[in-house]
Amino acid sequence: MLKKLLKKNNITPAILIIFSTGILVSACATSPEGRKQLKLIPDAQMDAMGAQSFEQIKQQTAITKDNNTRQYILCIANKIIPNVKQSPDPEQWEIQVFEDNQANAFALPGNKIGVYTGILKYAKNQDQLAAVIGHEIAHVIAEHGNERVSSQMATQAGMNAVALVLDSKQDENSAMILAGLGLGVQYGITLPFSRSHESEADMIGLDLMAQSGFDPKESVNLWQNMSQAGSAPPEFMSTHPSNETRIKQLQQRIPMADIAFKKTLAKAQRATCKRQ
Repeated sequence: MLKKLLKKNNITPAILIIFSTGILVSACATSPEGRKQLKLIPDAQMDAMGAQSFEQIKQQTAITKDNNTRQYILCIANKIIPNVKQSPDPEQWEIQVFEDNQANAFALPGNKIGVYTGILKYAKNQDQLAAVIGHEIAHVIAEHGNERVSSQMATQAGMNAVALVLDSKQDENSAMILAGLGLGVQYGITLPFSRSHESEADMIGLDLMAQSGFDPKESVNLWQNMSQAGSAPPEFMSTHPSNETRIKQLQQRIPMADIAFKKTLAKAQRATCKRQ
């Protein structure tokens, strides 16, 4: 089917490859940390996909009924969000607290953040939890979800172009390729981030927590708590850089973040979120 469509429109495999390459080049962007990114999906579409996935998660996972825990987590999130230049209004974010023992948190496009109560076993104070929430907010504002899905699409587009060039069972395979692409985009929205994304979110999140009145040095203590989890590390660690690498990267960034933290202290803006 795809081959016939291309032939009807006088599109040769070579033209398709050139066109695909041009799209990829024109879709290049830069992350808040200056890293090159590939973003192919319109923001509105990514937000819609994030909202849809978030609703599914809310239907499948119990939202906590512990109002004290919920207010504690919201207090931290609402201290950080006003320092998010891209979206500083807490009303534009949805933060849900899920009653689940897994030590995890996640972020989705459209300003959606989920925190599992199990993370509190390791985030033992407001500053350590701020490191987790700041990290997740960083994933959203750096548009790591768009980058992840776009990479999947680019890979699939490349496979499609190669299949056309090889002209091998194209009619039979094209439907499978197109169907697989649609499935990949939907599934990709909830796949784990890459290690480069996780490292970048650490750095951005560290700056955010410091600017919001949370002690950035506590981010290292958080990861030391995580590393003491034993043979079965928390889910939050599964796709992240090794503890040693992560702690080293944070320690290198902390002096700069600490400057911002001291400025908040000078303004008497130290965060004071407490869990009753």
